[in-house]
Amino acid sequence: MDLDYPPEAEAFRIEVRSWLDANLPPGFATATPEQRPALLAHWNDALTAGGWLCASWPTEYGGRGLDTMQGVVLAEEFHRVGAPLRADFFGDTLVGPTILQWGTEAQKQEFIPKILRGEVAWCQGFSEPDAGSDLAALKATAVLDGDEWVINGQKIWTTQGFDADYVFLLCRTDPAAARHKAISYLLCPMDQPGVEVRRIRQIDGGAEFCEVFFTDARCPAGNVVGGVNDGWKVAMTTLGFERGTNSTTGYRRFEKQLNEILAIARERGANTDLEMRQDLARAYTRVAIMRINGLRSLTGVLRGKSLSEDQRTGLSAMSACNKVFWSEHNQATLNLAMNVLGPAGQVLQGNPEIAEALAGYGRRAPHADYPASGLQSSFFFSRSETIWGGTSQIQRNIIGERNLGLPREPSLTPKEHAPT
Repeated sequence: MDLDYPPEAEAFRIEVRSWLDANLPPGFATATPEQRPALLAHWNDALTAGGWLCASWPTEYGGRGLDTMQGVVLAEEFHRVGAPLRADFFGDTLVGPTILQWGTEAQKQEFIPKILRGEVAWCQGFSEPDAGSDLAALKATAVLDGDEWVINGQKIWTTQGFDADYVFLLCRTDPAAARHKAISYLLCPMDQPGVEVRRIRQIDGGAEFCEVFFTDARCPAGNVVGGVNDGWKVAMTTLGFERGTNSTTGYRRFEKQLNEILAIARERGANTDLEMRQDLARAYTRVAIMRINGLRSLTGVLRGKSLSEDQRTGLSAMSACNKVFWSEHNQATLNLAMNVLGPAGQVLQGNPEIAEALAGYGRRAPHADYPASGLQSSFFFSRSETIWGGTSQIQRNIIGERNLGLPREPSLTPKEHAPT
């Protein structure tokens, strides 16, 4: 990748930067928890009016049709000033692009404008108590009854399920078919008698996760995305969006976080410890690798039309490789942060009255009964990052089997486990 962006990309950067200078609310980064909801509501309105929300989507569906380099520049400039680029992660980043790729024209006309206008909130219904890493083991069912699907089953770890209008979920729609051939991807309304949502309280007082129970819930027959029993490939598209990185911005949150840890290490004198210095250097090296690999990914996308099939396969493997690399890096680096803090890291250091605990990826709103600092909150969140979006173990299987050509793991049936 040539580090000098083309002139047209830099001209677009000036446009984005000028808009941000004129529209970013003052005090956005330092807002208190009480001030932040109003600022975010104003910001979402400004994004919509400016045409920046889902700007890479096709113009016929309300986007601006940005090309790849424009999308990169847009992400870089918003990241530079610490401004969020999306209103609803599940709508803007997961189900919206999935509908654009696999949905019917009727589905696009029904849901895409509502996502763009922020009129509908989404949650994801994939995981179940017995179907996490082995997602194809899901048991929730959908049976066609006239012009509706009747859904029964349970989903778990459903973030924001308590205030979502719709859930995009996977259900078994053909009990006689093979596991991966019997799954459909449905867009189901949440506000109905057959849907019960229960919050899962976390140790820090937060309850963003939920479990959702479906008892004869109803979903329009036309809300199947990608065709009946073809939901597995559609789900893999959604998970690909979740696992992906923003090529030249993905590393920056880790860089910012590491700089914070380095400052604490200098303040406490931990940077003079030889072993600690080596660990900090390793973390710095991993962030540099992410930056270089991001540029490599961007280069692959820009040159995609001229790549051979083998090269395309290699680039597709990078999604799984990247997921393993950054999630395990973040866990290691935040373990290092707790070591830098020493015994003080075992004491809650946050103040629920200030916004510090809100800043940064994975940092939830502070709670008076569990005032973790921003760094501590990131440490807690990092424990989940090798799980959501596909566990590290599953990602390694994907890399080994699909890209390195290694033999598949043996599948042991209950009969094979039976005593002889």
